[in-house]
Amino acid sequence: MWNTNWREQIWQNLDQPWDIVVVGGGITGAGILREATRLGLKTLLVEQRDFAFGTSSRSSKLVHGGLRYLKQGKIGLTQASVQERQKLQESAPGLVDPLGFLLANEKGSGQRREKWLVRAGLSFYDLVALQWSHRYYSPQDVWMLAPRLNVQDLAGAFHYFDAQTDDARLVLRVIREAVAAGGTAVNYTAAVDLIREEGQVVGAMLQDRESGRKKAVRAKIVINATGAWADDLRQKVDQEPKLRPLRGSHLIFPQWRFPIAQAVSFNHPLDGRFVFIFPWDGVTLVGTTDVDHSEELHHEPHITPGEVAYLMAAVEARYPSLALMLDDVLATFAGVRPVINTGKADPSAESRDHVVWTENGLLTVTGGKLTTFRLIALDALKAARTALPKMPKIDEDAPALDEVTEDLPARLPEATRQRLIGRYGREADDLVKAAQPGELVTIPNSNVLWAELRWAARNEGIVHLDDLLLRRVRLGLLLPKGGAQFAEQIQAICQAELGWDDGRWAEEWNAYQERWLAKYSLPPKETIPNWHSMLQKPETTPVVVEKEGVGRTAVAGGLLGAAFALILFYLGLRRRS
Repeated sequence: MWNTNWREQIWQNLDQPWDIVVVGGGITGAGILREATRLGLKTLLVEQRDFAFGTSSRSSKLVHGGLRYLKQGKIGLTQASVQERQKLQESAPGLVDPLGFLLANEKGSGQRREKWLVRAGLSFYDLVALQWSHRYYSPQDVWMLAPRLNVQDLAGAFHYFDAQTDDARLVLRVIREAVAAGGTAVNYTAAVDLIREEGQVVGAMLQDRESGRKKAVRAKIVINATGAWADDLRQKVDQEPKLRPLRGSHLIFPQWRFPIAQAVSFNHPLDGRFVFIFPWDGVTLVGTTDVDHSEELHHEPHITPGEVAYLMAAVEARYPSLALMLDDVLATFAGVRPVINTGKADPSAESRDHVVWTENGLLTVTGGKLTTFRLIALDALKAARTALPKMPKIDEDAPALDEVTEDLPARLPEATRQRLIGRYGREADDLVKAAQPGELVTIPNSNVLWAELRWAARNEGIVHLDDLLLRRVRLGLLLPKGGAQFAEQIQAICQAELGWDDGRWAEEWNAYQERWLAKYSLPPKETIPNWHSMLQKPETTPVVVEKEGVGRTAVAGGLLGAAFALILFYLGLRRRS
């Protein structure tokens, strides 16, 4: 699909009329490309860095309904998220997989009220998915489920199910399936300006970030799907900024050092925010912070010393017996979320709903959740209908991902077959056939096959080495020092596939290592506050306390009413079946 000269071929054919130009190669842009291509619209997607370079490779890796949104009364958002989660699990096992959660219920004056509210929320959660899987456990049972967990201050915990994914692989699968269906996507191509006629946007000026060349492209509509960067394009059509970039940072530990069988979510001891710890792709992930991102958006985000201490304090409070230290941290990552700025003092209180704006011919879609990317894409296309009056009717029930009917050779373990099919879709069989002897085994201390490196280098649009190691196969998150101990093996497999000489390879490897140290490792240890003292003196840290009262009672009542209605609906379905 993307051979050695694929970017050159696309650039040679850019100056043609397009129905849609999508700016932004994250999950929102990918979803729009996929759905527009499904409708037969001539669609071009451009991304100024690599596909999924921004937020869509730095999310919390969860495909979830969002219990926290229920507490804010966002019943519709939660319902849509749960339904989309179910669809993704059904269409992409191995890429979107179930994840058990333990949700801690702490002792205290509001304990019973919180338990009632969470029970109502989980009842709604399950019934939307037409299942009943949540359960409440005593502290003793919780300790049996999570042996290292500190349960001394717990009244109990709820167990329920959500899902997790490899976010960057999800983006790439959606894009590649769109390209296979007739769409066009190119990375390292920036929309540096908009073309306007009579005040209305009619195209974009594109620049190749590698060569510097430029080309004007025209389209019936330009869709700004650049996430946290959306205000940059909006300002080119004379609009005021509306977004509040929020940073979410994470720590990654090796699973042997931080063994955990399911996700655990609890209130942070310092400010009461929900944080989580869960197993992901052979490692243990801890997150997330939710703070205003004041740095320049065009600089790659990274975890700050204060965020490291905040997350380590959460780990220490719930898993003190493990005595985890900074030397145990395998990697870090930080992403910037786009939320609409309403001026709330607490960043976590800002709405995660998506918005669609049409301003002087530029259609902007931003906000929202990874889980609902398909619905966001459909909303954007509905808003584009005024510019595309001949657009076919949208099939709201079409799956986000193509069905895969082929299986892989039985000599591969079942878990490996499912993982490959989930991440690579219909291309999984070609990946296996392209493997050289000895490459259908996992890279030590990871779930990644050596063959995945060869496939990605040959076929997946690699421009720089970090595209490969941070977003295609994720070794930069899964192995110490970004996989440096396997530098020779990686070079032996990938250099010839990429067509790089020794000088280019050395340059790319050095650039990758510099990026990993600056953006995916810990800050200098001497700059990180002492989280032990933070836990000993909680009174010195501002505490965000969620107000109890009429609002939460109303939310709980609404949830119970909705759950009751869903029970009746569920029973009706059971009778008919």
